[in-house]
Amino acid sequence: MMRYISLKSQIKVEVYRMAEKKWPEDWQEVNPGCIVFRPGSSRDYHTGTWRAERPVWDNSRCIKCGLCYIFCPEGCISEDADGYFAADLNYCKGCGICAHECWPLAIKMVEEE
Repeated sequence: MMRYISLKSQIKVEVYRMAEKKWPEDWQEVNPGCIVFRPGSSRDYHTGTWRAERPVWDNSRCIKCGLCYIFCPEGCISEDADGYFAADLNYCKGCGICAHECWPLAIKMVEEE
C-alpha cells in the first residue's frame, strides 16, 4: 500500500512540474511536418514496383465473398463483371493481407520475378 501511495505522490509531483514548465513564446510557430493537402493522393504513387510477392487468384476456389477487397489496405482490389476479384499490380505492395484473409485459399502470394 505504501508503494502505491508513494508512486501516486510522485506522479502528482511530476504532473505539477510539467504544468509549471515555461513554454517558449513561439511554440505554436513550429513548421508542420509532411501534410497531404488533398484526398486520394495515394493514387498518384505507384507502390507496386517495390513489392517482393504478388497475389494470384484461383477463380475456381473463389466464392466471391469480397474479404480480399475489404481488407486490402491499398484499395487496389476491384471486382470484375463476373464477380471475381483482382488486384491492380501498379498499386499492390505485396503485403499478403488479401491471401491471409481468404479462407477458401483462392489467393496465393507468389514471388515477384
